[in-house]
Amino acid sequence: MAANGLKGIHHVSAMTARAANNYDFYTQVMGMRLVKKTVNQDDTSMYHLFYGDEKGNPGTELTFFELPMMGRNRDGVSSISTTSLRIPTDASIGWWIDRFDRLGVEHDEPQERDGKLTLDFRDPEGQRMRLVSDERNVGVPAGVAWEGGPVPPEHGVLGLGPVRLTVADAEPTLRVLTELMGFRRKSAYPADVPGQPDIVVVEVAEGGSGAEVHVEERHDLDRERLGRGGVHHVAFRVEDEEALREWVERIGQAGFGNSGYVDRYYFRSLYFREPNGILFELATDGPGFDTDEPLDSLGEALALPPFLEPKREAIEARLKPLSTAKG
Repeated sequence: MAANGLKGIHHVSAMTARAANNYDFYTQVMGMRLVKKTVNQDDTSMYHLFYGDEKGNPGTELTFFELPMMGRNRDGVSSISTTSLRIPTDASIGWWIDRFDRLGVEHDEPQERDGKLTLDFRDPEGQRMRLVSDERNVGVPAGVAWEGGPVPPEHGVLGLGPVRLTVADAEPTLRVLTELMGFRRKSAYPADVPGQPDIVVVEVAEGGSGAEVHVEERHDLDRERLGRGGVHHVAFRVEDEEALREWVERIGQAGFGNSGYVDRYYFRSLYFREPNGILFELATDGPGFDTDEPLDSLGEALALPPFLEPKREAIEARLKPLSTAKG
């Protein structure tokens, strides 16, 4: 892969029907920092919330679009079926089990997957989430847990871990990841569902939890119908605008329809769908979330990119306030 290859996972964007409840869960239960409160640039009537580590570093961002009337997600193939969050140690898994039990969060039993201790849970809208211990992880560095929330930093969320893709036919997706995007096959581990093929792990750049995709082939599911609690897309990191423009050309030459270069203000992007229909984004590491507000007050006010600023009054009038609970 050329010098402008992918660096790991950048962010994951999911769907919520209730931004205020979503905010409460990810800040007050999960202890993540709301690093940007903005709107969907393509539909300013809905919130776009970004949660991350102390600075919202690339690779730590879990984001949500709010669509208030959206039905529940119908799980299936052609989906991003699990989003992982990195936590510091195996002991942290036990700490989170106690916390989830106390707060009534639905979770499974801890399980070792691909050499790492994990804990599957669901958020209040049913999104499939996974905590993964960093204790034996090597590769892309983690972020820094937010100290301003209710979770002690020694157990706090450090960023995004592997994303799991669930598809009807794994090979076309794996070919795109390895032959076009520069991933390499790392390992495989048994499927959670008996009788289904092993889950294949691929990684990019320095590897490790912050740069892994787990590809699950399922022969017993219909296609996903995206709704609240579902994941819209996964984004992968590129260094800068120059690298992104090379990727625009590369993706186009490979024959994939794509968005072309898109300016999201906090980062620059490219979108395309892989052969099983999952939406991939490539996003630059910068400029970053402190472009328009100080690091110590990230996420406290509604942030709008300059082209939306003249419409602030009308935009704010349509948005319901989030919880006043401290994030």
